[in-house]
Amino acid sequence: MRLTVDRKPVKVLPDTRRVIARFFFNGEERAVEMLKKILILDKEEVFNIISPLLQDFSKRHRSITKKLMRHCERVRRYIEMAGGNIDEMDDWCKLLIGSYFTHEYSIESAAFFNPSIVPDPDQANLEEGQLRVIISFRAVGEGHVSSVVFRRAILDRDGSITVIPAGNYIDEADKIHNLIYHKRQFLKKAEEADINEHFLQVVTEKLEDRFDYNQLKGLVYEAWDKTTNPKDIAQYKMILALSDSYRRITFSKDTDISDRVIFPISDFESKGIEDARFVKFTDDNGRIIYYATYTAYDGVHIMPKLLKTTDFYEFKTSPLHGNGARNKNLALFPRKINGKYAMLARIDGWNNYLMYSDNINEWEDPVKIQGPEYSWEFVQIGNCGSPIETECGWLVITHAVGPMRRYTISASLLDLEDPSKEIGRLKDPLIMPNTDEREGYVPNVVYSCGSIIHNDELIIPYGHSDHSSGFASVNLKTLLDRLKSGG
Repeated sequence: MRLTVDRKPVKVLPDTRRVIARFFFNGEERAVEMLKKILILDKEEVFNIISPLLQDFSKRHRSITKKLMRHCERVRRYIEMAGGNIDEMDDWCKLLIGSYFTHEYSIESAAFFNPSIVPDPDQANLEEGQLRVIISFRAVGEGHVSSVVFRRAILDRDGSITVIPAGNYIDEADKIHNLIYHKRQFLKKAEEADINEHFLQVVTEKLEDRFDYNQLKGLVYEAWDKTTNPKDIAQYKMILALSDSYRRITFSKDTDISDRVIFPISDFESKGIEDARFVKFTDDNGRIIYYATYTAYDGVHIMPKLLKTTDFYEFKTSPLHGNGARNKNLALFPRKINGKYAMLARIDGWNNYLMYSDNINEWEDPVKIQGPEYSWEFVQIGNCGSPIETECGWLVITHAVGPMRRYTISASLLDLEDPSKEIGRLKDPLIMPNTDEREGYVPNVVYSCGSIIHNDELIIPYGHSDHSSGFASVNLKTLLDRLKSGG
């Protein structure tokens, strides 16, 4: 018999009005020819074109002039090729050039789904029994490109959920910086990505144990200039994409959480940032860090990556390494176990694995701990976010796939000291897609990337068929009792 699940009336839907101003470039030849036309305009013509544009688009974007100036600077080389000098231009001309290299992108026009949920670092000014939370979502726009966006919500003492409306603007990071790379880790990840062995030997010989992006880029361009082989050139592009995966991104302090979007920023993410699983992690000295595992996708390669933040204003991104970091579905435990980081994984695509590490970015030796047992999970089983610590064990919300590729959400319980031991697993799904949830971009799917316990209720935010999101809850004691009794 299935447990009673309370589906909440709250729904979060994609909003086509949520747009960002992105850099637009359609090729060197077209760019230079277009710039030649712009450069012969007189000052009055330039002003008459750009002035109404600014009046119109300033209503849709915070600091639109800053973005246009940035995009103009990005085409400095092509301005010079067209016979211009950016340093001698007035601001109106720069803004006009920037506008021709900018387009609006509706980040959630297609879907808004696969949420995860963590306590907000700010718990001030709440009533007794309330909890303020941050919910991350996978937002999908044109071309099915995925990004990570956020909403705040309030969980009330009676189990009701209020999602705070989003602001009027949405922004990419204010600053993006490349990080310093450790040679050993970089080479290991490069080998996993099948990067050219000869070039890796050059890196080994010419770079110090710690190096930055510009040093690596110099070596790449030096090697690039010596070849016309398309395969070698593709390899060098991949090296730059890999090195570009280590970033620090910073959002302006005057942005609301709903204003911030983590959009793909490297070639390895060009087709999307998928299914971020956020977790509130407590380290050995009690410090709180928010981590999220996610999948970077370039249309061919899958790269598991890690986000790190303490305040949701500044994030660091880095790849995950090792033979345990080769597929989707990684979920970090919220604390170390027996002195080691612990992670759930699904390296083969259909079973759950457990692995430990002394280094949060390196994962080896995954051990299978769960496989499909029931008919509704015969295709695959995986996690729906990080394990949740309870007095009875690690509560793992799972997803499973059965006949007609129907996704369901269920739960299992693992031993606190040795999570490789399964205490119990539900014999039936907790949540199956109902009539209102089964239609979408991918029909018959319910899926979550993280749940939370509040006032003795398990709150599960979940996506509806890769389209929108909702919430459900189940009594924690009832669920744990069922799991302890064998499902």
